[in-house]
Amino acid sequence: MTDDLSLEHGGRLHRAAQQWHRPVGQWLDLSTGISPWSYPLPPVPREVWQRLPDPDDGLLPQARRWLGAPDHSGCVLVPGTQSAIQSLPWLWRTQYGVARVGVPAVGYAEHARCWAAAGHQVQLLHPGQVDAALPTLDVLVWLNPNNPTGELTGDAVLRRWQASLAQRGGWLILDEAFVEAAPVASLGPLCGAPGLWVLRSLGKFHGLAGVRAGVVGGPAEACAQLAEQVGPWALSGPARFALCAAVSDTDWPISQARRLATMARALDRVLQARGLTPQGECDLFRYCLTSAAGPLYEALARQGILVRLLTSPSALRIGLPADDDGLLRLDRALVQAMR
Repeated sequence: MTDDLSLEHGGRLHRAAQQWHRPVGQWLDLSTGISPWSYPLPPVPREVWQRLPDPDDGLLPQARRWLGAPDHSGCVLVPGTQSAIQSLPWLWRTQYGVARVGVPAVGYAEHARCWAAAGHQVQLLHPGQVDAALPTLDVLVWLNPNNPTGELTGDAVLRRWQASLAQRGGWLILDEAFVEAAPVASLGPLCGAPGLWVLRSLGKFHGLAGVRAGVVGGPAEACAQLAEQVGPWALSGPARFALCAAVSDTDWPISQARRLATMARALDRVLQARGLTPQGECDLFRYCLTSAAGPLYEALARQGILVRLLTSPSALRIGLPADDDGLLRLDRALVQAMR
């Protein structure tokens, strides 16, 4: 596997603090792609802490509406979509044996790792290679938008892939962790179609990654099997409370999307002014291909700014600062780094 499919993730701030001898509180962390503005959760009632999570608390219908999943589809609450990413390879293995699985050549490393760890045959694919490979695949895992590139795949293409796989009893697993921050439609309303899985997370757009809460939509029978794998009380009471509050609010996402878009445009201007070419259509981060990614990463780290280093191809992924002061700090650090 390439370096991009290693177990490296953004957000390792304490490790960076130790490596670069700078206290955690002095860092500007732009390495994760998580919104710097979190949904304003109300206080968690005391009884939520005291009682076991209640599956009849009304959360599941709210989560289904957030996903857009029709009533005939399955819907499973998970402690972050990482849980589903780890479980789905074993669910396939239990039902069907070893699969031939296509995953993005550049993308979230855990998909490839988890399918390989379950003993499946993993093929790394660039977007232009999928159509040719599709007839040989049992499962295709795709990210829309892609992380870390921010590249989008149109829903007509995704529907075509799903239909092709479904004819052979295959799966299309669609990771939509960043979909709310990109100009692309979710395939959540198609949940229940044969072999289609859609993964959504509260972490990125809502800025609540620490809650560890997500929703998976898919075929009803397969979702029931996934729910058995995940087990009872998979989502803690406070996490259920947070998820319900966030996905029930239909006004906040509108203002959040505008705020993200404004800062993303400002970040574009800073990066372009310093000789970088930002790519991607996800307003939570920008992807910059550059042969100098390694030296730039180190030069920024020396100044207390943590970004995501990618090595195949050589690139940086840079998240959004929370305010103009953070943006100015990044700009000044890039000026120094370019020297």
